[in-house]
Amino acid sequence: MAERLTVGVAARLSRYLQVLTQARKMGKDRISSQEIAEYTNINATQIRRDLSGFGRFGKRGVGYSVDSLLAEIRKILRTQGQHNIALVGAGRLGAAIASSPIFAEHGITIAAVFDNDPVKVGTTLDGVPISSLDELDAIVHDRSIVVGVLAVPAEAAQAAADRLVEAGVKIIFNYTQALIHSPSDVQVHTSNPAVELLYALYFHLT
Repeated sequence: MAERLTVGVAARLSRYLQVLTQARKMGKDRISSQEIAEYTNINATQIRRDLSGFGRFGKRGVGYSVDSLLAEIRKILRTQGQHNIALVGAGRLGAAIASSPIFAEHGITIAAVFDNDPVKVGTTLDGVPISSLDELDAIVHDRSIVVGVLAVPAEAAQAAADRLVEAGVKIIFNYTQALIHSPSDVQVHTSNPAVELLYALYFHLT
């Protein structure tokens, strides 16, 4: 088994992946470490050091092939292939998440949507049937889902997370304001744009 990446390297490679994905959408065939640095605010020397640790991907004065580097980083991060996720919450936030093309660009499919509103259950969200939370366990197992996305009101977040954990989900992305408690073998990643903005402002203004 390959050596596990450090948190810092994995985080930087994920940033490079975002830039490369966008560069390909813009029609770019090649990209330099300096260009990646401009989009990520990571030093170009650090970028070359990160990438050289996994092989020779670019040429001095020529840069990197966007497609080749994308494929290599996905392989390093073990993100190649198809990944099914479950979205819990079919409200405005859930609808925005479901309609975003970002997941598909990285081989991620919203394979199931859940909600406790009987008016929404049985309808679809961006082409995916909305199921009752009572069906969560069976559907998660049937569709090999290991990642859950929480897009519910904060007061309902912990209960929804508990249902996901009970179904065997090992990674939860929390788009709510709630603090989620989970077992030690379940990763919870909380996304809060306001906090990220304050973080960026701190380094810009000080």
